[in-house]
Amino acid sequence: MIDADGTSLTYEELWERSGWLAAALADRGVGSGDRVAVALPRSARLVTALLGVARLGAAYVPLDVQAPASRLALIAEEARPAVVVADEEAAGALPVGPPRVPVPDTAPDAPVPDMARVEADMPLYVGYTSGSTGRPKGAVITHGAVRSFTHEPAYCRLGPGDRVAALASPAFDATTFEVWNTLAAGATAVVLSDVMNLPIQEWADLLSDRSIGTMFLTTSLFDSIAREAPDAFHGLDNVLVGGEALDIERVRRVLDHKPPRHLIHVYGPTETTTFATARLCTAENLAGRARVPLGPPVQQTRLRVLDEERNEVAPGETGELYISGPQLAAGYLDAPGLTDERFLVLPDGERAYRSGDRVRLLPDGELEFAGRTDRQVKLRGFRIEPEEVERALLGTGLVSAAVVEKTGEAAAGALVAFVLPTGPGGADDLPARLARLLGERLPGYMVPTRWLTLSAVPLTANGKTDRARLLALAEENPRTATGPGTADASSGSDGASDSAGGVLTELYAVLADLLGMNGIGPDDNFLELGGNSILALQATSRLRARCGADLNPADLLFAETLAELDAPATGATAGAADGSR
Repeated sequence: MIDADGTSLTYEELWERSGWLAAALADRGVGSGDRVAVALPRSARLVTALLGVARLGAAYVPLDVQAPASRLALIAEEARPAVVVADEEAAGALPVGPPRVPVPDTAPDAPVPDMARVEADMPLYVGYTSGSTGRPKGAVITHGAVRSFTHEPAYCRLGPGDRVAALASPAFDATTFEVWNTLAAGATAVVLSDVMNLPIQEWADLLSDRSIGTMFLTTSLFDSIAREAPDAFHGLDNVLVGGEALDIERVRRVLDHKPPRHLIHVYGPTETTTFATARLCTAENLAGRARVPLGPPVQQTRLRVLDEERNEVAPGETGELYISGPQLAAGYLDAPGLTDERFLVLPDGERAYRSGDRVRLLPDGELEFAGRTDRQVKLRGFRIEPEEVERALLGTGLVSAAVVEKTGEAAAGALVAFVLPTGPGGADDLPARLARLLGERLPGYMVPTRWLTLSAVPLTANGKTDRARLLALAEENPRTATGPGTADASSGSDGASDSAGGVLTELYAVLADLLGMNGIGPDDNFLELGGNSILALQATSRLRARCGADLNPADLLFAETLAELDAPATGATAGAADGSR
């Protein structure tokens, strides 16, 4: 294990320190079958904590300490952990609840407990995702499921000496691959700086400097890197990409520019232990295709495409994807009704997960994603139930009706909220007030970045909300920056100092193109304009190419106003505006 600062931990040291944590937890009364919340950043301490919990036969509940305290409190209420493993920084962000236990730095006075006897059906972790009822739902993943996922995986072969990038949020199920696949293979997990903290080329150089061989990326992040620096993955053995529908043109762009040895499209809901399918992408096997297929099932997973009567569909037809095999979750924590709804026993007696994903069975046997049977959406790799956001909006008391939809794909994807104010006409600052209140209750990725205030909710002939009409309204009302002092990006007269080689003028033009809006000016805030981490990556990369401005994605994300980014252009490309690299 190698931390972001370069310090390392051997397998012997990892085993020793995880034993110390197991002793500390056992001293708190934690034992087999208990749940332990883990609130730690990507680090050696995180891996130590996960292994220490597992050694007791307990199940860990990973928390995202960046989530609002109310959200963490809701998960804690659902999971009822016996203790929380957290460092001092994370502990301050957590709601009052179970006792905190740090990862020990020294050997305990008490003896290290023996490794608990673990059965295949015992829970290893509980992963929480968005829920349509307004409450997150916890998928219970067993030791047997993770064992099946990690045992000699044909979809991505690893071995001693291989280095696997640790990039995922600890609460994202890609951590299962980054931690357990790495440990099972005797490989090395390497914590990397977030790509948002560095220019793309410096980040690509970091992959080489740290001798990274394997990494997983969300589709949105892959798309952005493929667009701006398609050769960034040169020299890697395995690049796995998943989370949303994959743009075949982005894949072809990477394959045409010094590609990794293996570019693998992976798909899988949390309930199927991270990946259910994997497909190696090559120029040859994608020739003549309009979309990237899902690929064959991994390990012992089995796939079926069934119609509404649960009969197998014929080649060329579309149906719902049912997934079965040893990687299935045990169900949802303390939610028997929801478990029975999603985990079914088919007529042949096989237990299967009803994914809610519609797929087309192609004549050649491949599967092609065709949308959802419900309203669930994916945004930058995260599953979102729009109903949960709508319930939260209604809970503010500021709106009497709320509809949330997703527009765009990959980096351009955004949540749009259509709201009907409770008062006549509403307030001019209603979107800002709603966004602020939602930010206190939901993770940032679930807060809409586009808002349309309605005078009435359009209805279909059947009296239902006319969602097609709402989406048409979004198309008819392009986003426009309206902050004080804004100006058209093409005018070059933004009122701010332009002495720094026209950096701000260039920035407005880049953002206008990426965000699809006019009138961007110095007093605007990137996030309030609808920006996100993926778009920040694209914007700073293009700005560097246009005028050599030395800005990182984090600079754009954390700036209160764009005027703060008025920095001198640097390098030989200063003054260029043709976008060449």
